[in-house]
Amino acid sequence: MHTTSSIELSAIPPDTRRYNSAYSGGSGYRGANDGAFAGEHLKDIQWDNLTLTKFEKNFYHEHPAVTAMSDKEVEDWRRQNEIICQGDNIPKPVLSFDVSPFPADVLDVIKKAGFKAPTAIQSQGWPMALSGRDVVGIAATGSGKTLSFILPALIHIRAQPFLQPGDGPICLVLSPTRELANQTQEECARFGTSSGIRSTCLYGGAPKRAQIDSLRRGAEIVIATPGRLLDLLDMGVTNLRRVTYLVMDEADRMLDMGFEPQIRKIVGQIRPDRQTLMWSATWPKEVQQLARDFLNNPIQVNVGSLDLKVTDHVKQIVKCVTEGQKLNETLNILRSIDKHSRVIIFTKSKRGADDLTRELRRDGFNALAIHGDKEQRERDYVIEEFKAGRTTIMVATDVASRGLDVKDIRVVINYDFPMCVEDYIHRVGRAGRKTADGYSEGTAVSFFTDTSARVTRELIKVLRDAHQDVPPELERYAYSGPSGGSFSRYGRSYGGYGGYGRGGHGMTGSNNIPIGGGN
Repeated sequence: MHTTSSIELSAIPPDTRRYNSAYSGGSGYRGANDGAFAGEHLKDIQWDNLTLTKFEKNFYHEHPAVTAMSDKEVEDWRRQNEIICQGDNIPKPVLSFDVSPFPADVLDVIKKAGFKAPTAIQSQGWPMALSGRDVVGIAATGSGKTLSFILPALIHIRAQPFLQPGDGPICLVLSPTRELANQTQEECARFGTSSGIRSTCLYGGAPKRAQIDSLRRGAEIVIATPGRLLDLLDMGVTNLRRVTYLVMDEADRMLDMGFEPQIRKIVGQIRPDRQTLMWSATWPKEVQQLARDFLNNPIQVNVGSLDLKVTDHVKQIVKCVTEGQKLNETLNILRSIDKHSRVIIFTKSKRGADDLTRELRRDGFNALAIHGDKEQRERDYVIEEFKAGRTTIMVATDVASRGLDVKDIRVVINYDFPMCVEDYIHRVGRAGRKTADGYSEGTAVSFFTDTSARVTRELIKVLRDAHQDVPPELERYAYSGPSGGSFSRYGRSYGGYGGYGRGGHGMTGSNNIPIGGGN
């Protein structure tokens, strides 16, 4: 990093925040609304009254091979890859690492990681982000979007002055969940270490001490859930005076979780001429309004249609069953699939996740549960065991349905059907993930009971749009409605999925039930 162009640190008076040396203070973890009242003492910064030092944010130098692409070639590539761009002067895509704008040390890490080519969203997203313009990206989890904003962030940071004692980050990534924040931080560490770029992760449900220490040592990149970040800002531990590259990851999910007030409070602490990138899996009117409020003349890239849909690489199976049938149906599926296949089973409640995990472990399956009531250490452990394949069954609430970066999930089971079709799509999207070699095939099995009647017709549309089978009972129920009675005692039977192994160990509560028995 060189030593020119950054915000003038003395421009912002120190009384724009409340100082508190009590490390254990603040709001702590508040479930989905982590830090719901944090930041209430932060004063809005009157940016119009400040003189800000200019900084550089356009670092894109187009490779001659990219420049040589004709408009028709660009159009054909975008159509084949379902890329839709909106805005003026959209850069051409970068189709290979050889013509990418990244320095040799970053490219070396990319090649060692086994990546053969950029994903579609990376090809189009990299030049857009490096151009210094505000960007809206609409892409599903698993599309490679994280590297679409992380690698350009490294280039941006290199061009800024080194951090000085008391400085906050240069790049801030806001994330809806601890799991997604941790996964993003892993990518930052993976690709940033060679550049000497430090990153840290801030989230509720974990002690503040280690997070405070990492901030005080200095971190060019901070990935944070909104509540914990506001807690630490409120305590005066860090500040956002140096942020010139802001990312809002999974913006739709953050709004779903009620984080809009926190996001607005945070953005008010960041200079208005920053570069802002907003990523979202969907594009509802609430996210559009957020983009209008926080982005300046953005360019937009969509992967696939703006209509939310399941990738073609997921086989969707809906089984119309009663509540009492779901456990045996689940056991039958697990007994029939390959023992090495990773499986995520979604339940609607924390208690339901624990109860099902106990049943599966008693029946000999090495299942582990993850939800918001688990301690952070246990949640981290479960994710690591699942990623490493030492545990191949994860029972989860929706806390893990978005942002969980685990390759090769072969089966998703919706034990409890979600409240809305959007959540259904996000859940089943865990299977059939994008990999370096293309898409992996996946299967999603969903148990549909009469309690989910309100989404019947929407579900049928999703199935038909993806050219999937619609069970006759589901169709009948769509037209008979609640007055048509409940489903028959026996749901439709589906063909084999492939024995399942046993073994492993638990931790606490449901995760501590001995495999094959116990109370």
